[in-house]
Amino acid sequence: MALLERSQPFLPALKSAECESLMGLGGRQVFPPGDHLFQEGERGTHVLIVLRGWGVVSTATQRGTAKLTLGLRGPGELLGEMAALDSRPRSATVTALGAVETLLVPGDRFRRFLIENPHAGGLVMSQLSSRLRSADGERRSLASLTVLQRLSARLLELAEGSPSASGSSARPGVSLAQEDLAAAVGATREAVAKALGLLRNQKIVRTGTRRVEILDTELLRLLAGGHAAPPGGLPEGQDG
Repeated sequence: MALLERSQPFLPALKSAECESLMGLGGRQVFPPGDHLFQEGERGTHVLIVLRGWGVVSTATQRGTAKLTLGLRGPGELLGEMAALDSRPRSATVTALGAVETLLVPGDRFRRFLIENPHAGGLVMSQLSSRLRSADGERRSLASLTVLQRLSARLLELAEGSPSASGSSARPGVSLAQEDLAAAVGATREAVAKALGLLRNQKIVRTGTRRVEILDTELLRLLAGGHAAPPGGLPEGQDG
């Protein structure tokens, strides 16, 4: 399971001539915090390339107002390529975390750019394949891992992969509300609160307002991999 892209983002992976050409095909658009870059189900074929800031990719669930977080997208990453290629409705919602500056490229121009630049087309296909594999991993984790395992893995991933993680002397941590953590692991807020309480009681994490600080990284890693007994005996079938 992974929210963060592991491969090089689309824009810096382009050749210099490709990058220059692409930047000339669109215009800048800035989204304020909390605004939707895309909304699930809407029609549209333009693509966005993130120049500054981060967006959260999510999809609605059968719980109605609940959502499942699919990923975090940052500088250099390409968004909206599926609708640009197949002209079908958007498959997910992307919400701005803070202000997000993007390059908006109309779908017809982007498709022509890919035809004229096979290397760029290969990068898009590689990205689609990577995200499909990630989605398959998410489905497997929802079916086979407990809330405690999924939460432990997600806390580690977000703490280690956050933009501020490198070079910081502070303890690793995640700045998210419990409902956002619940969306990130595909569980209810109540199930995540229970799992956090168990981790807190065992002094594996420390929690505050919109903040989870990791105190014992190695034990959290063992829990994520299912190699340690759940502290306090969280039922293995508890999945939110």
